Amino acid sequence: MAKIKVMCARSMHKAVEALTEAFAGRTGHAVALDFGTVGALEEKVAAGKRADVLVLSVPAIEKLEKSGALVPGSRTAVARTFIAVCVRAGTPKPDISTPAAFERSLRGARRIALSDPAVGGSAGIYLVGLFERLKLTDTVAAKGLLQKSGVEVAKRVVEGKADLGLTLSGEIASVPGAAIAGPLPPPLGNNTTYCAAIAAASSEQAVAKDFIAALTTPATRTTWTAAGFELP
Repeated sequence: MAKIKVMCARSMHKAVEALTEAFAGRTGHAVALDFGTVGALEEKVAAGKRADVLVLSVPAIEKLEKSGALVPGSRTAVARTFIAVCVRAGTPKPDISTPAAFERSLRGARRIALSDPAVGGSAGIYLVGLFERLKLTDTVAAKGLLQKSGVEVAKRVVEGKADLGLTLSGEIASVPGAAIAGPLPPPLGNNTTYCAAIAAASSEQAVAKDFIAALTTPATRTTWTAAGFELP
């Protein structure tokens, strides 16, 4: 039996762990999972770290395709996530139906948990620009609790240390006691589509192809939906 390594965006960990366990149980192949922010995983690849399968955002995959690091034609869309507002389960959901309502909810919050953009996560980086456009940078800076991951963002909300959290829907869904109040209102929303591709240097390309198929079969819909994702 083969052993493959998979580098994967960490927001997908709940679904990917479940689907990997099923794949390993069915095939007997061993799969080593390496989760991290897209930025951190890009740095690993640039430093020469190898994997058989990479599951990253579309821009990151396109960059690797152009560099020749991926098997041509192996890219497959896996799932889509979005930046969402997190609240503690069972509490009233804030009004985020319009940009103006979203802004009022942020200004009215006591504390707001956010992913630290310095870590390299896509949500944290996007929100920096969004707050600048909305002229909310100072407001959020005064109320913000910067966290190392979206999971930690959701945990701060569950603990009551923050009234609201802003991070990817998949990370909110992975935390017990956290609930998704909804996506950012149009046109502020930011969806991220993740794709899987086979590394050109992989010595187990057939197994890697089977693994990607296991992530993307129609039967996986329930797993992805429960994890806070949509299928592309």
